[in-house]
This record gives sequence, structure tokens and C-alpha cells, in this order.
Amino acid sequence: MTDEYEILKKRFVELANKSYQGGYYTFTDILGLAEQSAFSEILPKIKGIKYALFGGCEGAERVMIRFGNPDEIGYEVEFPLACIKAEPLSQKFADKLSHRDFLGAILNLGIERDTLGDIVITDNVGYIFCKEDIANFIIDGLTRVKRTDIKCEICTQIPTENLYKTEEKAIQISSERVDSVIAKTFNLSRDDAQSLFKKGLVFVNGRVCESASHTPRVFDKISVRGHGRFIYKGYKTLSKKGKLNAIVEVYV
Repeated sequence: MTDEYEILKKRFVELANKSYQGGYYTFTDILGLAEQSAFSEILPKIKGIKYALFGGCEGAERVMIRFGNPDEIGYEVEFPLACIKAEPLSQKFADKLSHRDFLGAILNLGIERDTLGDIVITDNVGYIFCKEDIANFIIDGLTRVKRTDIKCEICTQIPTENLYKTEEKAIQISSERVDSVIAKTFNLSRDDAQSLFKKGLVFVNGRVCESASHTPRVFDKISVRGHGRFIYKGYKTLSKKGKLNAIVEVYV
């Protein structure tokens, strides 16, 4: 881990202790997978301190951590997160907009990445999760994505059923090694899949996975930076040649 992550881990411990000793809630910034993995490393240091992870919607990959819980503190405080609905003024004349398009337009406003959560595109409409205190700034500033004029508003009703769509995919693997599963899921060579581990790009249940030979458990969530994420659902049958007929549920 770099010095940056060592500083981050100290910050996690500091926030946890402040909550526990002061009897109030504390919150982190919005964390990506690498930051979440760093958090997992300090759990032995905050044993007994309650915390929760949330990204604004069930299934979110980028999350905020809240230290403290209602039973100990005596009251509830919601996560300071907002969801912005960003849609073209005219779908008929709009570009086909991607996650990269929305992210680039938002970062061009001068916003830090750790204030932004997931950006999910459905039916060419972007749902942008962010820290509550930056929401109005994004709404005022985000008027165009690519060549498409955009209107933004706070989303009071998040379409949770449609945000995180998955598709089941049947794969055939020689073993349940995670590199083999990743290679077949994303149509990579075994060498290309193994190189991802050396670069720290593979995460299993939010923790960095350094071992290409790791065996995932059924329902483990596997994320690969630059490729996507999926849920491993195990193998069902054996092929005539002894291969494992496995199922993954890929986020699309």
C-alpha cells in the first residue's frame, strides 16, 4: 500500500474512535474498491465499533461508511447522500450516453472523485449518486454531456428495480480458480486474466484479491477494474470432458 492508503487507514481508525468515544455518527468520503479494501485491513483495530456501508442504493459499488448505530447512539441519522436524475432535454436528438461521458462531464466541473458514488445509466438517463452537499452544484453545472443538453433534478424516487441489471452467463471452466472464472466471464486469455492480479485490479467482496488461484465461494461478488463485475453462482454439472459448467451473473 502507498503512503496515501496508510494515511487513509489512519483516518478510518480516527473516525471510528471519534464516533465511539463521542457518541455521535461519523462518515467517510465515498470510497472506491481500493479504499474499501484498505478499510478491511483496519477492522481488527476497531473491533466492537459498529459501522455500515451504503452507496445510496442497494447494489452500489462505491460506498460511504458510517460509524455508529442507533442502538448505541440513541437516534438515527441517514447517510448524507443524494441521487441526481440527469436526462436529455430531448431523447430523440440525444447522443447515446455512457458512464464515461457522465463522469467526464461531472469531473470537468472541478468535483473531486471522492464526492461521487455510482453513476448508473438506464434508458439513456443517468442516475448520479453523490454527497448531499455537492448535489446542487452538480445540478446547476451539469447542463451538457457530449453534445447533448441535459436537465438535472434531485431524484426522490430511485428506480431501484432497473438500476443494477444483471444477466446470467453460462461458462465452462477447468477449475474454480478465480483467474479461470474471470477469463471465461470477460472472454480474456488466461495470461491476461492473471496479469490483472499483479496490477491490483481484482476485488472479491470489496477486498483486493492478489491470488489468481483463489477459489471464490458461491455468491461472491467479483469486480475487475476496466471490465466489470459479476456474482459467481457456482458450477452445476460436469461436461463430458470433465469441465465445470458454471454460472455467473454479470452486471450489464
